[in-house]
Amino acid sequence: RLYSKSSVPFYYKKKDWISTVVMLGHMIAYVIEAARYEKKVMVLDFVTPTPLGNSWGLGGTCVNVGCIPKKLMHQAALLGQALQDSRKYGWQFTEEVKHNWMTMTESVQNYIGSLNWGYRVALREKNVTYENAYGEFVGPHTVKATNKRGVEKLYTAERFLIATGERPRYLDIPGDKEYCISSDDLFSLPYCPGKTLVVGASYVALECAGFLAGLGLDVTVMVRSILLRGFDQDIANKIGEYMEEHGINFIREFVPIKVEQIEEGTPGRLRVTAKSTKGNQIIEGEYNTVLLAIGRDACTRKIGLDKVGVKINEKTGKIPVNDEEQTNVPYIYAVGDILQDKLELTPVAIQAGRLLVQRLYGGATSKCDYVNVPTTVFTPLEYGACGYSEEAAVEKFGEENIEVYHSNFWPLEWTVPSRDNNKCYAKIICNIQDNERVIGFHVLGPNAGEVTQGFAAAIKCGITKEQLDNTIGIHPVCAEVSSAIQILCFSSSII
Repeated sequence: RLYSKSSVPFYYKKKDWISTVVMLGHMIAYVIEAARYEKKVMVLDFVTPTPLGNSWGLGGTCVNVGCIPKKLMHQAALLGQALQDSRKYGWQFTEEVKHNWMTMTESVQNYIGSLNWGYRVALREKNVTYENAYGEFVGPHTVKATNKRGVEKLYTAERFLIATGERPRYLDIPGDKEYCISSDDLFSLPYCPGKTLVVGASYVALECAGFLAGLGLDVTVMVRSILLRGFDQDIANKIGEYMEEHGINFIREFVPIKVEQIEEGTPGRLRVTAKSTKGNQIIEGEYNTVLLAIGRDACTRKIGLDKVGVKINEKTGKIPVNDEEQTNVPYIYAVGDILQDKLELTPVAIQAGRLLVQRLYGGATSKCDYVNVPTTVFTPLEYGACGYSEEAAVEKFGEENIEVYHSNFWPLEWTVPSRDNNKCYAKIICNIQDNERVIGFHVLGPNAGEVTQGFAAAIKCGITKEQLDNTIGIHPVCAEVSSAIQILCFSSSII
C-alpha cells in the first residue's frame, strides 16, 4: 500500500494497493512463481553505480555483470584457441587474425539488453509491479523506495524477500576507487583494457585473467595467498600451473598498497606499488588496467534491517536463516548470496526462491537442498566440481576413511594439434565406510560444466564407486574418464 507522509517529499496518487510480497533485489524466478499463485507482488530493483559510474538493467549480477557476460567472453577466448587448432585440421587462412574488443562487448551487451527486456515483459505479463528504486526498511512491514531522481514512496506488505546479492570489494588504498575497475565495470568497458593486472585469486579473478589472456592481452595476477580458496586445492594449483604455462604471469604473496595514474587515456597507464605479505619487500609495476577481484560484500548494511530487527553477521553482513530461508523476523525471508553459510550460486538462489513460494502459497513442503550442488569455474582449463573437496572430505570423515581415485587424460580433440598432453585431470573421492559412496567429483578439462551436471545427479542419488565403474562410458568424450578412472591412466586418445 502506498502512503503519503509529510516526511516524503514527493508521491504519486494511485488506488490503494495491497501488496502480498515486496521483493528487494532481482530474484525474477521468485516473483514470477509468486504471481502464478495470483499474489500481488512488487519488485524493488536498483543498481547503485560503481565508483566509475556504471550500472545496468533488470536481472541481477548473473545476467548483467556475472555468469552471462563471463561465459560469453570465455567463449571468445576459446574461439581464439580453436582458430589456432584449426590449421592442423586443414583450415587455411591468410588474413591476419586479431580480436576486436569493441565488437565483442557490443555483441555481449546487446544480448544482455535482450535479457533485460525479456524480464520486464515477463513481469508485466504476470502483473508484477516493478519499481526501479532502492528499497529500505523503515518500520514493521514497511519499506521506503527511492528512485534515481530522489522521489520516495512508502509501501507495506504482508511478506518481504531480500535478494540483494553482493557487490565487489575494494582495497581501501590510495587510488583504488579512482583508477581501478571491478568485474562490474569490465564486461561493458568501452575500450580494450590492454596490459592488465588482476588483483585476487578468486574464481572471478582467474576467470577474468583467463579470458583476457585468451584474447591476446598481457595479463598478470597478483595473489595474496592461495588460489581458489574453498575449492579443492589440488585442482586449484593445477589451474594456476596451466595458466602460467599459457603466458599468464603470477605475482605471489604480494598485495597492492597504492595505485597512481601516470598517463590518462582509454586505457591510460597506472603505476601499482605492492608489498610482500611475508616481509617488507616493495615492488612496482606499470599497467594499462587494474582489475580488482578480491571478494564481494553482501548488500545488507544499508537497507534498514536494523529498523525491523533482522539479525546479520556483523563481520560479513550475511543473514542467518532457518532451513526455510526465514530470518529471525518471521515475515522477512532471504535467498541468494547474502545468506550465511550458503553457496553463492545463482541456480541455488533460484531454486530456494521457487521452493519458498511453493511452500508459502502452494502447500508444498520441499526445501532447498544445499548439499552436493555442482558448479563450474570457467578458467582456461575449465573446472567442474560437486560434493566435497579432498581437504573437506579429510576434515569431515578422516583421511583413513576416504579413498581418492584420479587420472590425467588427453581430450581427443587436442591430439591433432598436439597441445596440452595429459593436462586435463579428474578425481573422485569416496567414503570407504559407506560402501565407497562417491562424495566428491572433480574434473579439469573442456566442457567441465556439461560433464559435471550428469555426475551431480548421480551423486544426489547416492552412486557408489562400483556403480560408477559399471557405467559404460561414451567414447570418445572427456566424460568417459570417470567411468574408466579405476585404471588410473585412461586417455580418450589411446583406445
